[in-house]
Amino acid sequence: MEHTIAFNASYFVAFAMGLFSSMHCIGMCGSIIGTLTLSLKPEVRTSKAKLFPYVLNYNLGRISSYALAGMLVGFIEAILTMPFGEGHGHRVLQVLSAAIMTSAGLYIAGWFPRFAYIEKAGSRFWKLIEPYGRRLIPVKTHKQAFLFGMIWGWLPCGLVYAALALAATTGDIIRSGLTMLAFGFGTLPAVISVGIITSTLTRLSRMQYFKQTVGLLMIALALLAALPWLNPMRLQHL
Repeated sequence: MEHTIAFNASYFVAFAMGLFSSMHCIGMCGSIIGTLTLSLKPEVRTSKAKLFPYVLNYNLGRISSYALAGMLVGFIEAILTMPFGEGHGHRVLQVLSAAIMTSAGLYIAGWFPRFAYIEKAGSRFWKLIEPYGRRLIPVKTHKQAFLFGMIWGWLPCGLVYAALALAATTGDIIRSGLTMLAFGFGTLPAVISVGIITSTLTRLSRMQYFKQTVGLLMIALALLAALPWLNPMRLQHL
């Protein structure tokens, strides 16, 4: 690549975005995890040791879909920026990504509720694949849990779209996929612990100051995307 300055900390930023958006993930996905749990046999639901592999496979399937979406975005980015030249097109994507990430930060903080409308962008596709997810209920095997998670990964979510915007700035299909993989792993601790520390996480998600702090941190990450020379982990490409 011929970028004089490139934002090469996309994995770290994406992982941090996943962590910061965990409260939103719990709100959106908690009911889906509940559906999965209730569909399992009573002896599985009442044993954390037996329940954990199902929840883990469920989330690994979800994260796999994020990675696949990231690779798709990377491919589209390569095609769209080709007419503008690699350097110029990459810079435009950096600014666009930062704008979307900033909007997501304002949304988490409660200052920009209209950002939720961006989730309508994927609603048509979700309506096409959602019935396949319902066919996997009740979940009886770990494989079914993984496949159900893969479908769940396409659930329309503004914060996932913000992460995809960041992934598009990496300039490479593989790195774009890995960026979304990092985002998914960032969401994993909170989402996989639903049912174990749900009450604590719910209390945090209702604290306005906590949400505002998380939103401001997200905006700080957006600045790193828009102004990569501020990033101490930047890489010079010759």
